[in-house]
Amino acid sequence: QVQLVESGGGLVQAGGSLRLSCAASASGSIYSINVMGWYRQVPGKQRELVATVTSGGVTKYADSVKGRFTISRDNAKNTVALQMNSLKPEDTAVYYCNALVQLQISRSPNVYWGPGTQVTVSS
Repeated sequence: QVQLVESGGGLVQAGGSLRLSCAASASGSIYSINVMGWYRQVPGKQRELVATVTSGGVTKYADSVKGRFTISRDNAKNTVALQMNSLKPEDTAVYYCNALVQLQISRSPNVYWGPGTQVTVSS
């Protein structure tokens, strides 16, 4: 019912920048997207939070990315972006877009995930 489409991953040298984008869409209407965010995962490790932003603009960041990454969203377009600066090799991972979506006011919100986009930072 809800699709999250990510873009912007790739290969970059350490110290460089990348910008990830994610757009949410549904076959019908979307009542609200309470939270949008980004998580990342490397092989053999659990998926971890990178950053989230509420519909009201409240942000949360992992300690490892504070001061380097900035999350932003456009509520009207149902999009979220992650600007990643001063990238480090340890930022290499598959990055997943995440959204807590409420399709109708009478229904509980559900969590949706994008397919993931690879970010590789070379040293």
